[in-house]
Amino acid sequence: MASHTVSSGQKPHVVCVPYPAQGHIDPMLKVAKLLHNRGFHVTFVNNVYNHNRLRRSRGPNALDRIPTFRFESIPDGLLETDGDKMQDIPSLCEATMKNCLAPCKELLQRINARDDVPPVSCIVADGIMSFTLDAAEELGVPEVIFWTTSACGFLSYLYFHNFIEKDLCPLKDESYLNTRIDWIPSMKHLKLKDIPSDIPSFIRATSRDDIMLNFFLHETDQLKRASAIILNTFDYLEHDTIQSLQSILPPLYPIGPLNLLVNRDIEEDSEIGRMGSSLWKEEKECLDWLDTKPLNSVVYVNFGSITPDLVDGEVPMLPPDFLTETAGRRMLATWCPQEKVLAHPAVGGLLTHCGWNSTIESLCGGVPMVCWPFFAEQPTNCKFCCDEWGVGMEIGGDVGREEVEAVVRELMDGEKGKNMRKKAEEWIGLAEKATEHTCGSSELNLQIVINIVLLQHLHPSILAS
Repeated sequence: MASHTVSSGQKPHVVCVPYPAQGHIDPMLKVAKLLHNRGFHVTFVNNVYNHNRLRRSRGPNALDRIPTFRFESIPDGLLETDGDKMQDIPSLCEATMKNCLAPCKELLQRINARDDVPPVSCIVADGIMSFTLDAAEELGVPEVIFWTTSACGFLSYLYFHNFIEKDLCPLKDESYLNTRIDWIPSMKHLKLKDIPSDIPSFIRATSRDDIMLNFFLHETDQLKRASAIILNTFDYLEHDTIQSLQSILPPLYPIGPLNLLVNRDIEEDSEIGRMGSSLWKEEKECLDWLDTKPLNSVVYVNFGSITPDLVDGEVPMLPPDFLTETAGRRMLATWCPQEKVLAHPAVGGLLTHCGWNSTIESLCGGVPMVCWPFFAEQPTNCKFCCDEWGVGMEIGGDVGREEVEAVVRELMDGEKGKNMRKKAEEWIGLAEKATEHTCGSSELNLQIVINIVLLQHLHPSILAS
């Protein structure tokens, strides 16, 4: 694939490649919107399966409305499934790593052969779509890697090799989970159980041949090839961890919270503002219901796209007794506009799995959390929410309704809940300060990423200025 020379008068063209899952597509679309708002032509590349799901959820013409913001797709090599089922994560990770490079290169060639769009000048790809680095190198353009986790979760992934060297992985038995981890910089009082885990893989894998363990080892090994790395976090929140990451990786920039930057820069009712990323149809009636509720009176319960019924593409099933007992004081939605829900004044708490999107959106909304982590870096996020940021209370693994009720009551009505809410309000101010228009740390970092990294192919002389 030949390298293209871009003339100084041409519009920069960024190709954005998210990992094909809801929690990765959403923050990548925010990055794409910010770049488009600052003058970039954007091509947003989903896998074929999610491209078709977006058309169903957003409408058949929703992806074709803006000539300078185009959606494309590449195959992942997996068999197509029906409806809105989630693709199997281990199979998808293996497929993207093995099957996506060739179709990605072919897509870039097709784009560069067109007369109605500028040549590709840079790539922004998800941190676990590292095959794009080969395509960027062959094309001769810079690539920024977007790692969509927290900084603390990201740092944990980088130390997976050390767990293997110290004979802590593969996991021999559950007694090892209480092993103290004191050799990851800037991360205090950790135990093995706090480190990112999956069911049945990641660092709790029982076999060295585990697909997910080896996938993350491979993906993190590729990071030093990137032109830069960006994170959806901000310096006030994870300062020490960010400094540790910056000491061992290519230039790394926290540019979050992305939702605050997007809300500040892009009108909600504009064409680009209405562009959504939800793979499921959102039920916005929940916002009308919240309008009828008092301040801080509602607990929002959301475990993201991991609930079994959603994985199967079905409506979540709940016991009939629950539906009867809670009639008149609950709202059930299969999928909702989460950012707007968390920003609503009626919401006083979140029961969450501690996925990073939910966590940082809660911080931006000043909403304290009951943390019930399941997999990936969620246990690490939970640890920091509870012990470092003062906005969370953890529920243990297999618990009964009484324990859940007690923690939720403390969150909503107890003294600890009041203190958490006060701390959460402090984080709102710091998040807003990080995204201030002219001098916020994340805003300045985004300007550096654009001017020094993404535009270097267009204006090489800028590096010397």
